[in-house]
Amino acid sequence: MKQIWEFFENLGECVYAADAETYEMVYMNRRSMELYGIEDYAGRKCYEVLQKCSAPCAVCNNHKLVEGQFEEWQRFVPTLDKHFMLKDTLVEENGRRIRMEIAIDMSDRENQRKELGKYENLEALVNNCIRFASYETDPDMSIDILLEFLGIALKGERAYIFEKNSSGGDDNTYEWTAAGVTSEKDTLQNLPAEVCANWYRNFSENRNIVFGDLEDMRESDPLQYYNLKRQGIHSIVVVPIFDNKQAIGFYGIDNPPEQNLDYALNLLQIVGYYILSTLKRRNLVNQLRELSYHDQLTEIGNRHAMERWITNNGGSGHIGVIYGDITGLKRKNDREGHEAGDRLICDAADCFKRAFGEYDTFRIGGDELLALCAPIDEVELNSRVELLKNYAAEKSVNIAVGAVWREQAGNDVHKLMSEAEKIMYDEKSEYYLKNGIERRR
Repeated sequence: MKQIWEFFENLGECVYAADAETYEMVYMNRRSMELYGIEDYAGRKCYEVLQKCSAPCAVCNNHKLVEGQFEEWQRFVPTLDKHFMLKDTLVEENGRRIRMEIAIDMSDRENQRKELGKYENLEALVNNCIRFASYETDPDMSIDILLEFLGIALKGERAYIFEKNSSGGDDNTYEWTAAGVTSEKDTLQNLPAEVCANWYRNFSENRNIVFGDLEDMRESDPLQYYNLKRQGIHSIVVVPIFDNKQAIGFYGIDNPPEQNLDYALNLLQIVGYYILSTLKRRNLVNQLRELSYHDQLTEIGNRHAMERWITNNGGSGHIGVIYGDITGLKRKNDREGHEAGDRLICDAADCFKRAFGEYDTFRIGGDELLALCAPIDEVELNSRVELLKNYAAEKSVNIAVGAVWREQAGNDVHKLMSEAEKIMYDEKSEYYLKNGIERRR
């Protein structure tokens, strides 16, 4: 590898490389170090050095790279005020995957002047970013890309979105932070309504929040002042998110340079429509995901949710599988109607939810219920099964139960389910025999 880097050392274009897994910088040639004004990159992350971010870039394409092939794309880098043609590839050294990028500066080339002219227009610049973010099918990723763009373009320390929650408070739902800046997202959940009340009053009167000096807020909005002061904020620009003329949240930038305040306000206002539409798209995706993984009658997981659980947890140790069958559902439907049968199913599902609490429960057939518990010890599993039977007796619900416990599930949870199902059917047969009921075919 040393010979490869020596080849690029005196190249007129920028060349840098980073570990594709850890993002640690591996190499920067002389031109790159001059352009970024650094003398040492050892121990630093690529996103800190190249983009001045505190987390991996939202537009990172590491997952697309293949050894021996180049991924080509273009990007305007606000930190350098330059437009680059990028050529990325993957190289391997002793099993280590290394991302290498060659960045060709297109800013001063005559045949690019017309193309670059669009970046002089604020709205065109934003639209270009939005177009790039729109390529992502995941709404969360689209918003991350946009916030990263805003943070870098406005030279801020944090870019973020807050949304009103069901209790009336405000949640910090998205955040970008510059390199070296501490994340505040976890500490800014469910802010009491009174903290942002003055901001929402301003929003209702079509006023934005713009302060070049936070001290100007001390007297007029003391609660918010101390909230922001604690975070080390000295300047701020915040714009509301409106839906049907109602402010449902806000987004903003912390600590932009004072001379950038008007520019920041204009930029934030332009992207507002895209943020709202992306949040709506996210909500729709979440609703569809909820529908696809939940049984609509009982509101517990369905077969899709069960398979996802197995994929994510199938290799866990100490696993318990509980297979249940609602005995007498067909008779209930035939004699009292399907509404009565639905109530019976819901009662049985409620027994499963109460008995297995924090563990995962599923409806995997018309009268079949399942609980998957990991990690759980055998004594606890048996205790939960007894709870299930007690709850079922309280509700006069007959549930045949089969339970299997293993110290290691391995990768064959389905086999354990089959074992639990067989035990369940043995119990069900015993119930029918004991009560003189002819089993349905």
